[in-house]
Amino acid sequence: MGLLRVMMPPKLQLLALLAFAVAMFFLENQIQKLEESRGKLERAIARHEVREIEQRHIQDGLRESAAAPPDGEDDVVIIYNRVPKTASTSFTNIAYDLCGKNHYHVLHINTTKNNPVMSMQDQVRFVKNVTEWREMKPAFYHGHVSFLDFTRFGVKKKPIYINVIRDPIERLVSYYYFLRFGDDYRPGLRRRKQGDKKTFDECVSAGGSDCAPEKLWLQIPFFCGHYSECWNVGSQWALEQAKYNLVNEYMLVGVTEELEDFIMMLEASLPRFFKGATELYKTGKKSHLRKTSEKKPPTKESVTKLQQSNIWKMENDFYEFALEQFQFVRAHAVREKDGELYLLAQNFFYEKIYPKN
Repeated sequence: MGLLRVMMPPKLQLLALLAFAVAMFFLENQIQKLEESRGKLERAIARHEVREIEQRHIQDGLRESAAAPPDGEDDVVIIYNRVPKTASTSFTNIAYDLCGKNHYHVLHINTTKNNPVMSMQDQVRFVKNVTEWREMKPAFYHGHVSFLDFTRFGVKKKPIYINVIRDPIERLVSYYYFLRFGDDYRPGLRRRKQGDKKTFDECVSAGGSDCAPEKLWLQIPFFCGHYSECWNVGSQWALEQAKYNLVNEYMLVGVTEELEDFIMMLEASLPRFFKGATELYKTGKKSHLRKTSEKKPPTKESVTKLQQSNIWKMENDFYEFALEQFQFVRAHAVREKDGELYLLAQNFFYEKIYPKN
């Protein structure tokens, strides 16, 4: 029995073939579109990944920049641990006048009851603030605080210390009248001893506590620092430590009696902070100057009586030591001509530089 073949009419075969060809063309077209879509998707994913990587790099760079210390002159902190009644307000106001123009920050260290000795925990906080507060750099800190040795706290880059001191009896007389009459800086402010009309000479004659030789003991402990022995009145160790710190820890210590020279030398050595300071001091409106009200110079008898004490001898020894050091530094920095001081030009250069390129 033979197979029975069912033959499709030619027209139907042609239609079937045409339908198959159309279906294949449509399928290939869809496959091509899918391939193109996949390519676009892959490119979009790749661009997104690149953007994410770039963004991470930018953010990492910003974090690194924020974490990195300021460069060069911007990574400088000056501490002026000012001794009361040494023209400290006058000098500090110059720093305030210049901070906007010279682009640095001025910060006042306001201690409770003007206590010059910080607690241990406050010492740690202060050192951390000064060294890590990058938003404030470059910075000029000032306040009535005694010297603080930053190396005791593991700090590698120490701040620059500067200061000004004054003849010890002149400083005490100024402080005595300041407590009673204030000054022309804030004349309406009520002072601690306001109403006491007794003169300094009368106080000395009566053996009063506010003019006693013990009140002279201030500049030595301010330079000696945060050691207990520094505040033992009449301590020889404190005097020697104060001298050591003045020479080894302070960039420059001036004297009230020669304040203009001190400012000139600071401008020459630290122009990032003090550019324009000398001209401001000499020709400005003198808004930075401050004078104690009702101050009367002491008589020779009062001065002689104070000079008989060992405390005066030690404080005066320290003052003379500081004055000699300041005059030594000044002699190698400035010259006088026609009654005017001028700074010496750079007096060194480099030579014999090897290897040769």
